[in-house]
Amino acid sequence: MADPASVAAFSGPLRLLGRTEEELPRHPILHGTAGTLLTIALPLPEGKVEWAGIWIAGTAITFLGAADAPVRSSAAHGVSGAGARVVDLLSEANRRYLLESEELDARVALLEDAARTAPARDIWALQREATRLRGRIARSLVVAGEVSGLFADLFPGAATALPAVVRDLERARDTVLTIEQSLGDLLLMRNAEASNRIAETANRLSEFSNRIAVLTNTSNIRMLGITYLALLLGLVSATILFLNTGATILGMPSAAWVPGIWVDVILIVLTVVPIAIVFSRPWVALILRDLRTTELRSAEGIHDLPEVAEPAGTARTATAPVRPT
Repeated sequence: MADPASVAAFSGPLRLLGRTEEELPRHPILHGTAGTLLTIALPLPEGKVEWAGIWIAGTAITFLGAADAPVRSSAAHGVSGAGARVVDLLSEANRRYLLESEELDARVALLEDAARTAPARDIWALQREATRLRGRIARSLVVAGEVSGLFADLFPGAATALPAVVRDLERARDTVLTIEQSLGDLLLMRNAEASNRIAETANRLSEFSNRIAVLTNTSNIRMLGITYLALLLGLVSATILFLNTGATILGMPSAAWVPGIWVDVILIVLTVVPIAIVFSRPWVALILRDLRTTELRSAEGIHDLPEVAEPAGTARTATAPVRPT
């Protein structure tokens, strides 16, 4: 938020440049036919900004906004006049930048002490403040370059005094860059922790999924055993059907003429032949070969059915799940 008193001082030059005072320049230097406006953003407490500027119209120089800087670094370089004033203004800006950077660094240290619990929004807020501060320092560096370059004749002695101020501004900018890097590391650490928590949750879900898959596989194997047993019973029933049919026919009064020995022979044939045909099939032989395993699986499958489950409170012997071979 800009300080209203400092903004009001820019109304005249801004009108001459075709702007309103509500449109404070985003660029540090504005050139126009009426003159050139150089602007510097000076930090104030509570996030406010005090604007200072230099209006250059021909050879006339007008300082706008902030009052005279309390820092008198120009005296050490023997500069006077407009050159001394711009050097002192940039030195005061650098002093404020350093103070704000120290405050930001202290707040970052508090966040680092509570890195695991610090809200991410607080880290992002500090990141934005550091970025704004770095932008203000960059604005001052541009103004210093313009004063010591294009307008060096209008600010006598500034070209020799400003290099030291520029070095101080660059150090302040590097400090802010370090703060931004620290905040970026904090954000990366928070993202890594969040990623680790998500990975742990995913691993737990995978473990549950694997357990469900094992139980499902075991259940399928047991139901397969029941199916094999039902198929075997069906085959036995099919072979006995021929014997029962023959016995029923031969037991009727109309078949009394058949000698007893032939009745026995026919019943034996109706028993042996279907059994030989059915149980000589390869797939039936395979079922019979694994009959013991099939019986165990079937017993487990039947035991798990709700209709034959043990009453509540009855102890049950744990059995290891049968895995597919």
